[in-house]
Amino acid sequence: MTEPTRLIAIRHGETAWNTEHRLQGQLDIPLNPLGRRQAACLPEALRHEGLDVVVASDLGRAWETARAFAGPLGLPLLPEPGLRERAFGVMQGHTYEEIETRWPDWAARWKARDPDFAAPEGGESLAGFYARCVATAERVAQAHAGRTVALVCHGGVLDCLYRAAARLPLDAPRTWQLGNAAVNRLLHTPQGLTLVGWNDQSHLDGLDDLALDESST
Repeated sequence: MTEPTRLIAIRHGETAWNTEHRLQGQLDIPLNPLGRRQAACLPEALRHEGLDVVVASDLGRAWETARAFAGPLGLPLLPEPGLRERAFGVMQGHTYEEIETRWPDWAARWKARDPDFAAPEGGESLAGFYARCVATAERVAQAHAGRTVALVCHGGVLDCLYRAAARLPLDAPRTWQLGNAAVNRLLHTPQGLTLVGWNDQSHLDGLDDLALDESST
């Protein structure tokens, strides 16, 4: 039997595009000043989690967040492209309002969580994105069986992991939060993912955390 793996999943800190309600997708956007302050709170928040390794999306906003605590805690930091946000093709870089105005049919399918919708010019379908995220998390967990792993990723990735752990369908309305720099705890066993704790933002008390996310991803 494979030993259980603890997964501490963390969303990147806030970016300027979060505050502008602009779809980031796989475009490489840095943290804004608040996002850097959020990331700076993570070393103390994670100091007693018993982390063995940090595995992060190689997009800048996640990588910068991961470096903020991997270095201070003396942890190895490994890039994992499989933890990238969903690719939205031509829709990336546009505000939600612009997307609704320019491509109302696409916007409707995106908001309805149509599992087969993929934006032109390289967009991923929700079904394909979900499969990628869950497979990546399981592969990382199996590679570090019996250890505690930090996964630093994106709101859409975390949404997929929550659904997998809670056994929820892709089109179920989201009622859970995906806060920037929040700490989310899962357990991986041979039976799959299990929720342990979600959206812990206690370390961010006093910061102006707007918890903005790409809610339809």
